[in-house]
Amino acid sequence: MNSTDYAKIEKSSRVRGRIGKTIVYILLVIWGVIVLFPFYWMVLTSVKSYSSYNSEFIPKLFTTQPTFQNYLDAFNTVPLGKYFSNTIIFTLITTGLMLVVVVLSAFAFSRLEFKGKNVIFTLFLALMMLPNELVIITNFQTITNWGLRNTFLGLILPSVTSVFYIYLLKENFEQIPDELYKAAKVDGTSDMKYLLKVMIPICRPTLVTITILKVIECWNSYVWPRLITDDEAYYLVSNGIQAIRENGFGRENMPAMMAAVVVVSVPLIVLFLIFRRKIMAGVSRGGTKG
Repeated sequence: MNSTDYAKIEKSSRVRGRIGKTIVYILLVIWGVIVLFPFYWMVLTSVKSYSSYNSEFIPKLFTTQPTFQNYLDAFNTVPLGKYFSNTIIFTLITTGLMLVVVVLSAFAFSRLEFKGKNVIFTLFLALMMLPNELVIITNFQTITNWGLRNTFLGLILPSVTSVFYIYLLKENFEQIPDELYKAAKVDGTSDMKYLLKVMIPICRPTLVTITILKVIECWNSYVWPRLITDDEAYYLVSNGIQAIRENGFGRENMPAMMAAVVVVSVPLIVLFLIFRRKIMAGVSRGGTKG
């Protein structure tokens, strides 16, 4: 086989590679359009006037006269600002308490030695098999018996721990060599100091991931807040959107309803776009040993 034949084979291989990449990119673009279209339609509807939206026999994919009046209507219909402040308080306190519980639990299961550790951890993992509905019923009865309905404490308490996050962080902690822990103990370092000065800094990507995922979980929380609160003073943004719809406003004025949904969704979208690399890095790190 001479040099000309090698050149033809190499050229053919490059052409096939380019065709394959082109097909992959086309499929990715199509998939991206399918995924992003609902968000585009939500934003588009939110900037259409009420009359323009209702006069469209066939929905249009664009508008030549956008308006932001729908956003003002959304805030004036219900105390959406109050719901935002409630959600921020709920999210910050719940996430902070959850981090304390998860970090201490993961450290105990990964580094400390005590009787029945493996059995207890196995029981912890078994809790993940329980239906959420069963847990919600138990939590509802407990919170009601304690007289904590329509309180922030009642909203927060059932969400301050997570078996999955404990497992994820435990796997991450176990990747740190045992020799490092033994050397620290020889130097007289306490367990708490070793946790704060060594393990947490090393596992920061996973902690950032857990924090972001918990913030998203709290922000999107609907079933539990809806169940445990019937006082609008403790409504979260998800309950506020439902309140708009139940008052008839959402059924009659869909553009204003979509404006409220955009306001609620934007913070999470921005948060995910900023920290998406850290989320993926933390999850992959926590699930890989060695």
